[in-house]
Amino acid sequence: MYRPGGARRSLVLAVCCLSVLLVSLDTTILNVALPAMRRDLGSSVAGLQWTLDAYTIVLASLLTAAGSTADRVGRRRIFQLGLVLFTGASALCGLAPSTGWLVLFRMVQAVGGSMLTPVAMAILANTFPDPRERARVIGVWGGVVAVSMAAGPVLGGALVQSVGWRSVFCLNVPIGLAALVLTALFVPESRAARARRADPVGQVLVVVLLGALTYAIIEAPGAGWTSPLIVVCLIAAAGALGGLVPYEIRRAEPLIDPRLFRSASFSGATLTAVFAFAALAGFLFANALYLQGELGLSPLSAGLRLLPMAVLCLVCPPLSGRLVGSRGPRIPLLLAGTGITASGALAVLATHSTHPSYAHLSLTYALFGLGFGFVNAPITDTAVAGLPRAQAGLAAALAATSRQVGSALGVAVIGAAVATGTRATAWWIITGCGLAVLVLAATTTGRRPYTAPGVEPAVSRTSPRETAR
Repeated sequence: MYRPGGARRSLVLAVCCLSVLLVSLDTTILNVALPAMRRDLGSSVAGLQWTLDAYTIVLASLLTAAGSTADRVGRRRIFQLGLVLFTGASALCGLAPSTGWLVLFRMVQAVGGSMLTPVAMAILANTFPDPRERARVIGVWGGVVAVSMAAGPVLGGALVQSVGWRSVFCLNVPIGLAALVLTALFVPESRAARARRADPVGQVLVVVLLGALTYAIIEAPGAGWTSPLIVVCLIAAAGALGGLVPYEIRRAEPLIDPRLFRSASFSGATLTAVFAFAALAGFLFANALYLQGELGLSPLSAGLRLLPMAVLCLVCPPLSGRLVGSRGPRIPLLLAGTGITASGALAVLATHSTHPSYAHLSLTYALFGLGFGFVNAPITDTAVAGLPRAQAGLAAALAATSRQVGSALGVAVIGAAVATGTRATAWWIITGCGLAVLVLAATTTGRRPYTAPGVEPAVSRTSPRETAR
C-alpha cells in the first residue's frame, strides 16, 4: 500500500481537518442563526428542530454505508463526491425560500456530509498506522472541531447580525471548493483489499428506525403521544429495530454487525457517543433560544457568551488525544462525564433567574466545554483500534453514526422539553447524559482497545511497562 512521506502526510491531515471544519462549523454557526431563521421564515420550534434533525437523521443513516462504500470503491473518490454534494447543497440552503425547502436542502447536504467525516478518518487511519501517532492525530482532529466551536458562535453571530442568516450556509462554499482542490492534489487513493457487499435491506431498516423514532419525539408534544400517527411511528421504529438485529446477524457482511456489541468496551464507546452528543446538540439548541429569545441578546452577544465553552473545547482535545495514547480512554472519559454533569446541574440554577450573572453562565459554559473537549478522542480511537485497517471506513462510520444518532435524539428530546415550556427539564436531561458518560467510563473502559469477537484488532495499545515485559 502506498503511504505518503512526512510532508505529504501533514498535507493529508490538513485536508481531512478542513473537511471536518466544513461539517462542524456548519453546526455551531447554525445554532446561533436559529432565532433569525425563525423570524424570517416563520418557523415553529418543531420547524427549527427539523432543520437540525433532518440533517442528522440522514447523516446517521448513511454514515456506515458511506464508510463501507469508500472502503470498496475508493476513499478519495467518495470523499470528493461528498465535498461536491455538501458544497452545492450549502449554496442551495442559502437560497431556501421556506422552512420546507431548507429542510430538503439540508437533507441533500447530509448525503454529502455522510461521505466526509468517516471517510476522512479512514484516510487518516491508513496514513497514520502507528497507534500512538494516530492518537495524537485524532487529538488534532478533535482540536479542529474545537476551533469550529470557538469560531462558530462568534463568527455566526457576526454574520447573522451584519449580513443575515443565509450567509452562514454560503460560508461553506469557499471552504468546500478549497478542500476539493487540495484533495485532488495531495490525498492518495486507498481502498480495502477485499470489498464489502452492499446491504440495501439493512440500510432501509436503519432509515425507518431513526426517521420514525425522531419524528415521533419531535411531533408528539404538539400532536400528543396517543395520536395515531405518533403511535404508528413508534410501532414502525420498534419493528425496524426488531427486524434489523436478526437480519444483520444472518448476513456474512452486514451493514452494522450486531456481534460487535458483545464487546463491553465497544458498546460503551457507542453509548458514550450517543449520550455526549445528545448533550451537546441539546445544549446548543436550548441555549440559542434561551440567550436570544428569553434574555434578548443579539446574535453576536449570544455567540460571545458561549466563548468559555468554545475555549475549553479548543484546549482539551489535544490533551485528551495524548492521554488516550499514553494512558487509555478511561481518564478522558471520566473528565468528560464530570464536566457535562456539573454543567447541566449549574444550568438549572443559572437559568432559574431572569437575570443570571455573567460569572454563573460563564462557569456553566466552561464546564461543558471542558467535558465535551475530552470526549471525542477516546470514542474515535476505540472504534478505529478495534477493527483491522481494511475496515477503517466501517469502524469510523460506526463511531460517527453513534454521534449523529445522539445529536438527533438530543435535539428531539431536549427541543421537545423547550417547546413545552419546561426549560429546567432540558438541563436535567443534559445532567443525566453526563452521569451516563461517567458510569460508562467507569464500567466499560480499560487500558487496552476492545477486540470484537472473531476479529483481530488493527493495533494493540500497551503501556511502557507492558512493553518492557
